[in-house]
Amino acid sequence: MIRYTIIIEKAADGGYGAYVPDLPGCIGMGATKEEVLENIAEAIEFHLEGMKAEGLPIPPPLTEAENLFIRA
Repeated sequence: MIRYTIIIEKAADGGYGAYVPDLPGCIGMGATKEEVLENIAEAIEFHLEGMKAEGLPIPPPLTEAENLFIRA
């Protein structure tokens, strides 16, 4: 099992988008946060299957994310 960091962004229209920094081009979208999480999980699986089928190496997860709180 591989654990990739995903970035989730709320869109101006109220939906959500997500991407995987360690897998360029791997994105997912959804109307809700739950939906985008399901869609990005499927996108990651599909992306990795495609890489394996093409004989490409699977990139290791290198990206980390943290929330940093700043007093404004």
